[in-house]
Amino acid sequence: MSSTATGPVFGPHPGAPHAHEQVVFGADEATGLRVIVGIYSTALGPALGGTRFYPYAGEAEALADVLELSRAMAYKNALAGLDHGGGKAVIIGDPVVDKSESLLLAYGRLLEGLGGRYVTACDVGTYVADMDVVARATRFATGRSPDQGGAGDSSVLTAYGVFQGMRAGAEHLWGAPTLAGRTVGVAGVGKVGRHLVGHLVEDGAAVVVADVSRAAVEAVRAVYPGVEVVDDTEALVRADLDVYSPCALGHALTDEVVALLSARLVCGGANNQLAHPGVEDLLAARGILYAPDYCVNAGGVIQVADELHGFSFERAHAKTAEIFGTTARVLATAADEGISPATAADRLAERRMAGAGEAVGRSTG
Repeated sequence: MSSTATGPVFGPHPGAPHAHEQVVFGADEATGLRVIVGIYSTALGPALGGTRFYPYAGEAEALADVLELSRAMAYKNALAGLDHGGGKAVIIGDPVVDKSESLLLAYGRLLEGLGGRYVTACDVGTYVADMDVVARATRFATGRSPDQGGAGDSSVLTAYGVFQGMRAGAEHLWGAPTLAGRTVGVAGVGKVGRHLVGHLVEDGAAVVVADVSRAAVEAVRAVYPGVEVVDDTEALVRADLDVYSPCALGHALTDEVVALLSARLVCGGANNQLAHPGVEDLLAARGILYAPDYCVNAGGVIQVADELHGFSFERAHAKTAEIFGTTARVLATAADEGISPATAADRLAERRMAGAGEAVGRSTG
């Protein structure tokens, strides 16, 4: 096998803000593959998370991203009630230029060498067709196409889960689990945002959108001509909204954005929305309710996890619908304990991971 790994590295990686079980640096000279796999925890089961293919400025930037993303996946999977730990992989490169069949196969061989400790799926820069190729070299790839026994596009259930979380937030704030009569701003109408707009329109919400891609905006307007479009995310943030829904890349909630928001609820599909620790406190100080991103956007990972058991859309859809109750529990816990929803979600996830560790300790002690 031509893929090699400069690891594994166990325990806290130098410079890492959190302790990861394993960090693997992989490379394949023949195909140009450069990948980092981060496994935060396998306490609840094999680590599950997507593969991001992105033109990072360098290895340090890629490492920081994979460490943050893999930790978030552990919390997301725990809070969603899945029997999976958290992991993530990042491939360094431009997917338009550098992605190839041979590179994806080399990546699959590297995953196979991890023996199932990490199971991958799609993320930014990777798609269902890519997972079909990766799966030719490993048993540990999900998010494959239906004709390959997979679940297909996970954005469908990701958007449905965000909508359920938004309904729970609406009930918490306004007393009814609906967005009817509310104005919702959706930042990013790609895979997830596009489906979310459909749920919102059908529920009776007024929807305002922004996206750097004119094609994405036009695709949404073609189906939902009543949707309002603004020039950019800054204009969207400044708009008169009830709900703000970040559905593009992470770190969308900066100090500046929080200061400008008129929305009472933030609930979106993007990962790692808080630009830095403490933003959740800024939101609370302004009376803005934050539905934690990894709580509400778990529909996609629920879908790919179901694929490992012989995919049933109905079963995965029903599991994703539970995000409504999970979000309601997070918001109620935050209110009862006088903490932010982000802290409440973390505590609930940590309790489940710790409980699994205690159970293993008892069984082996």
